[in-house]
Amino acid sequence: MAKLKTIIKARYLRKETTKTEQILWKKLRNNNLGVKWRRQHPIDMFIVDFYAPSIKLAIELDGSIHNKKENKEYDKARTEYLKSKYINVIRFWNSEVEKDLHEVLDEIKGTIKGLSSI
Repeated sequence: MAKLKTIIKARYLRKETTKTEQILWKKLRNNNLGVKWRRQHPIDMFIVDFYAPSIKLAIELDGSIHNKKENKEYDKARTEYLKSKYINVIRFWNSEVEKDLHEVLDEIKGTIKGLSSI
């Protein structure tokens, strides 16, 4: 039942995408960076913003709400859980994507290159 709820929530999040997610998705979709991406992808009880299953890489976009102590703790625990599943996680602030997309894409490309050579 919990898995079904996660899938339903992921479908909802795909329809209610944020401005920042739209900006990054335009650059990730259609294998633009050499790997296939999924957006709002469920992994067990969590949903990651973007996921490249072939290299086990998740990208998370964080807004100001992630500065709150309880959200920082949740994000840390979530990242540790994903790491326990051998999934690499990189995080960007929404403001980074909106103000310096080129730099964000360079970091993503570097991470892809590093993971692809393993």
